[in-house]
Amino acid sequence: MFSITVRDHIMVAHSFRGDVFGPAQRLHGATFVVDATFRRPELDDDNIVVDIGLATTQLGEVLGDLNYRNLDDEPAFAGVNTSTEFLAKVIADRLADRVHAGALGEGARGLAGITVTLHESHAAWASYERTL
Repeated sequence: MFSITVRDHIMVAHSFRGDVFGPAQRLHGATFVVDATFRRPELDDDNIVVDIGLATTQLGEVLGDLNYRNLDDEPAFAGVNTSTEFLAKVIADRLADRVHAGALGEGARGLAGITVTLHESHAAWASYERTL
């Protein structure tokens, strides 16, 4: 399986409900380094996985909808704990929608999957992997 990964970051504010979250139940900020990995079994006609420029642009646009936001105030996340794992899925699904819409080019239609990893720190991260 071939893959390429592009990277960006987001800064959000949010809070969690539930004793398991301890002090993170209070409003706090989080900065995530975000990696999006695109996979396919064979390279396309140009011998690439996907246009890296388009992949970078589309990741940036998806993240732009979340960046510098208090996620507690976003209607799409009402009543939801916006955990790192949950956000990885949200970003992966939004990127998948863009692949299907053709925003990453016609060659991207041959992609087999996407993995999105959100790095909370150098020691902790979470990922969501999905097929296309």
